[in-house]
Amino acid sequence: MEQMDTDQSNNLEPVVVTHTLPTILCCTCGVPISPNPSNMCVNCIRSRVDITETIPKQITLYFCKFCSKYHVPPSNWVYCEPESKELLALCVARIRGLNKLHLVDANFIWTEPHSRRIKVKLTVQKEVFNHTILQQSFIVEYCVDYQQCYECRAKSAKMDPWEAVVQVRQRADHKKTFYFLEQLILKHNAHGNTLSLKTLRDGLDFYFPNKSAALKFVDFLHHVVPVRMKNSDHLVSHDPHNTTYKYKYSFSAELPPVCRDDLVCLPKKVSTSLGGLGPLVLVSKVSQNLCFIDPLTLQTGELSGYQYWKYPFLSLLTSRRLVEFTVLDCELTGESQKKYCMGDVTVSRSSDLGITDRQFYIRSHVAKFLKAGDLVLGYDLESANYNDSVLDEYRSLQLPDVILVRKTYPTKNQAKRRRFKLKRLAKKASQNSAMQMDSEHNDYDNPEEFEEFLQDLEQDIELRSNIQPLKMIMTIHKLVSKSF
Repeated sequence: MEQMDTDQSNNLEPVVVTHTLPTILCCTCGVPISPNPSNMCVNCIRSRVDITETIPKQITLYFCKFCSKYHVPPSNWVYCEPESKELLALCVARIRGLNKLHLVDANFIWTEPHSRRIKVKLTVQKEVFNHTILQQSFIVEYCVDYQQCYECRAKSAKMDPWEAVVQVRQRADHKKTFYFLEQLILKHNAHGNTLSLKTLRDGLDFYFPNKSAALKFVDFLHHVVPVRMKNSDHLVSHDPHNTTYKYKYSFSAELPPVCRDDLVCLPKKVSTSLGGLGPLVLVSKVSQNLCFIDPLTLQTGELSGYQYWKYPFLSLLTSRRLVEFTVLDCELTGESQKKYCMGDVTVSRSSDLGITDRQFYIRSHVAKFLKAGDLVLGYDLESANYNDSVLDEYRSLQLPDVILVRKTYPTKNQAKRRRFKLKRLAKKASQNSAMQMDSEHNDYDNPEEFEEFLQDLEQDIELRSNIQPLKMIMTIHKLVSKSF
């Protein structure tokens, strides 16, 4: 008997327990479904709720067949390739009411190229009833109608396409500030709405298709450089039947004639407002404010554009008057201010070496970057001629013989060793013959001045960080990086 019980216990098989989810009946059609907050099946929900009923299924797109651009309301035109992501973004943005839904997917449906129809399939989601999310797909058909854009219409009518112009001017004898402003415009793409650019005397003209684009560019200038603005408008045409007027707007943006590395003499009121700075100072930076440094005391100060135009002043000597000196000896004194360090430097004019051997023993703020045998640029006040009414206010002021500005390097093969190059704006020369004759003495694209600007970029990391080089093969030369 015990042996039979043992045999039966050995023949028992394991029991597999299966768990099944409970089901309920749909409250509308009675189909068994998994429990959900609405207690309805998917088909019943779709028959009762249409989450796309407020979305238009047919939309009109305007296309310019002359320049292949699509109209972006209210007044913009954008070029898009067929079935590109730019065109898809444009089509989706034209759908009203889509912001109330959650867009899951969007793609094109093929149509005949000559049908002038674009079809886009969209998949959206929305919460319906009690925490029930419904997903639905639908097709939007776009009808492409022809319409000329403003530029093509103005070109075919042989009229000036621009409505507003921004005239940027600087009455200075060199263009370093404009070269730096050009790189800032390229970095932030502030010229994206311009129709054309023209080089004129002392600056550039930016032409815009409407006033709002010009005002946006003017606002950009206020944030990057100290400018003084003036504006005017000119009535072009007037229709008395429907009381419409057409104007052309002009904005004049004037930059201070003070540039980086210029030597200036501050007026007494300006010097007092900056805490007794100077009065003989160097311009260390031109941005939204004018930054100065006293090369004899390392004292610094900033002057806003409003304060400058309230008490304007000119440069005593510009960077074109810089003279090359050779460092004979350098000894630091220990005083420092940010990247500058005061020291006693003995220099001699590079052109006088081996002839007169005249030496100058001076105190300089760039002594940290100098050693015996280096080349340095500075202002030779001993032999310079200048006529400044502001300097006459300081009759007891004793001017130093030499003021050093920055370190320099031999120009031999310097451009070949440069590891980067910069983008340039596509400019067009002025058609005015008087302006062309005047620009011969003040050319915007002066190769020598642009080469000096590139040297400044190589030597100043802070200045180089504000621009976007077109091509950077490797870091700047080790000698320059160690020095600055």
